[in-house]
Amino acid sequence: MNDKCAAGTGRFLEVMANALEIDLAQMGELALLSKREVYMASVCTVFAESEVISLLSEGCDKADIIAGIYRAIANRIMGLVIQVGLRKKVAMSGGCQKPGHDQSPGRPPQCRGTHPDEPQIIGALGAAILAAERAVRERERVPDPAAEST
Repeated sequence: MNDKCAAGTGRFLEVMANALEIDLAQMGELALLSKREVYMASVCTVFAESEVISLLSEGCDKADIIAGIYRAIANRIMGLVIQVGLRKKVAMSGGCQKPGHDQSPGRPPQCRGTHPDEPQIIGALGAAILAAERAVRERERVPDPAAEST
């Protein structure tokens, strides 16, 4: 989501799951059970964790809090999309695209869609593809020493 903090990363959701004392894999499914809108003011990991703890102490339902977390993330995503301009196709990757998480309340319809079975490895896969392409280009530029000796 940005280059300065953990907000919107998998680590953000891990911290939120820990604060809620639930398994990260349950978050998406629980969010779908939300019956009341809870507003989260921050996607800063530290501030959001404090906010979650406060909401729990006030007796808020975990499903409502999780839905609020996802709404805060969705609002942040849309703010960034507006900055760069919405395109016809929006591609998103990471664990937030796993089933359950990807249908969470507050997610704009234009940020929904198909996703790979293991979306959290997309960054690593892209890096591997770029490295392989670079290796091929480098090999084509540098003569093979074994070929020169024959």
